[in-house]
Amino acid sequence: MLQALGVSTDAAAVYRAMLDHPSHGVEQIARLCGLTPTQVHEGLDELGQLMLIRASSEYPGQLRAVDPDIGLADIVARQEAELAERQVQLAASRAAVSRIVADRAQQRSTHGERLHGMDAIHSRLERLGRDARAEIMSVQPGIQRPDDLDAAREHDLAALGRGIAMRTLYQDHARGHGHIAAYSHALLSQGGEVRTAPAIPQRMVIVDRAHALVPTDPADNRVGALHVREPGIVTALIELFEQAWTTAVPLGAAHPDDPSTGLTDHERELLRLLGTGLTDEAVGQRLGLTDRTIRRQVASIMERLGASSRFEAGIKAAQKGWL
Repeated sequence: MLQALGVSTDAAAVYRAMLDHPSHGVEQIARLCGLTPTQVHEGLDELGQLMLIRASSEYPGQLRAVDPDIGLADIVARQEAELAERQVQLAASRAAVSRIVADRAQQRSTHGERLHGMDAIHSRLERLGRDARAEIMSVQPGIQRPDDLDAAREHDLAALGRGIAMRTLYQDHARGHGHIAAYSHALLSQGGEVRTAPAIPQRMVIVDRAHALVPTDPADNRVGALHVREPGIVTALIELFEQAWTTAVPLGAAHPDDPSTGLTDHERELLRLLGTGLTDEAVGQRLGLTDRTIRRQVASIMERLGASSRFEAGIKAAQKGWL
């Protein structure tokens, strides 16, 4: 049980022995646990770093085990604080990428070019696909139109036929749209890879890790796009794509709810986004859901947790290990 908190097997055995036999010394604990005195000392060092043992007032020169209600709860609290800090860092990274792309979209330089309208975007994608030498990565939030997919199908399949690696990322709800499923299976049949996730980054296409197309208006990708070639921006977009890709599920794989966690992947992402301070509207845009649906799902989670507020729900979900 303690291994889940980062405590080694030997240290956990020493900790339990100290709780059950507070007067035992190193030699007695070693015999009781089937360890050598050296292993017991190493376990004590580990427990000391985790603040699970302290100097005994009753037995001078010995150590005592801190009550689990206090010691283990403190470990969980520290882990929660580290997780929260990491989530803040990830949110800041995403915001920084968005700011960089937005700033670059305001100007045209030798490293970027504005494209106006879907015809210009399709033309540039066709040219990049034809000239690709190794890899094409794309993120497609929302639901693509059938005519957009028809325009891309021939060129994408031709690229796959030349041995170009192709990875495409959709949101989970795209699985329920026949024209997207048909297009995705066409890519899969030729060696492409397709994955889905509850929430994904903004729309982007990256070719050979040297060219990237991003919308000039994230709310309406048909207005235009920015063709970026600046290495710093392209690298940041690649890292954003790879982060999302590693947590996404391959198309065709099941999306089972894990009963041991009490949350689906979708609900876990919902709580994570709300925890970053986003409004229901902003979360809905990320997940492709209405405000009403977001409120209904949050209410369902709160009911399961017996929480009277969203803040309390977040605390209880963390305590249960759901996040």
